[in-house]
Amino acid sequence: MVKFFGGPLAGVSMGLSFWMTLLLSVTGMMTSVFIFSQVGMLVSRWYVEKHRAKNKPIFTKKSRKIVQIWQKFGIKGIAFLTPVIFSPVIGTIMATVLGASQRHILLHMLWSAIFWGVAFTFALHELSHLNIPIFHHK
Repeated sequence: MVKFFGGPLAGVSMGLSFWMTLLLSVTGMMTSVFIFSQVGMLVSRWYVEKHRAKNKPIFTKKSRKIVQIWQKFGIKGIAFLTPVIFSPVIGTIMATVLGASQRHILLHMLWSAIFWGVAFTFALHELSHLNIPIFHHK
């Protein structure tokens, strides 16, 4: 969430318009999604090999929770939670590893980026009218 929240925060603190801040936030997330949907399988193979080499279990409490989300909500659930919990990089790699097609990943991450981008950007633009130093650029 910090990474995705940082875009709107930076845009508002630099005095960018709502629409420019939203556009840059969504574009930033989608750039990460595009790149990491391409390399997601490479990362998956590396992760599995690393854990096998160290005799570590591949399924941990955390990975089981991710699989539960996937089984219950699919790519839509992963996409929805990506900006606020997983980060674009982790969410995209998870979706790739769990078998989502690149087309579905891009589509669902786009609506998620727009939804959360609007929510964060709107909230921060509304809060920017308060006298909080982080919102005021020089």
